[in-house]
Amino acid sequence: MIRPSCLFPALFLTLAACTGDRTVSAFAEQGASFRLTELDGRPFAAPATISFPAPGLVRGRGPCNSYSAAQKAPYPWFELGPLRATRRSCPDIAEERRFFEALAAMRLAETSGAFLILEDESAARRMFFVSVAPAGR
Repeated sequence: MIRPSCLFPALFLTLAACTGDRTVSAFAEQGASFRLTELDGRPFAAPATISFPAPGLVRGRGPCNSYSAAQKAPYPWFELGPLRATRRSCPDIAEERRFFEALAAMRLAETSGAFLILEDESAARRMFFVSVAPAGR
């Protein structure tokens, strides 16, 4: 006999597959790139961006390198697969390390128009992004 508790995960996965993209990509401003302006309550002066170019995909640029990763959780949760980044050095390499460490720690996302906020589970760490016009605007 099949127990109902065994059917629930299968039913949830089946329904999730039918609804399409449920990651931040589906809720962020279409085609926007977001620039990091604040990290852990302090201004972030080095250039760093994040964008959601396709369902389940994150791309951006840290202070020194481009990166990409898969999104692994439905909105409002935020979890990235392994970050893949180029390996260039630059004067802002310490800021880049802070950026990537923070990005990997984020677990919740909130988006509203031109703003994107990422937080860790305890809300002790926060990344605040503002959208920049996509190419062609």
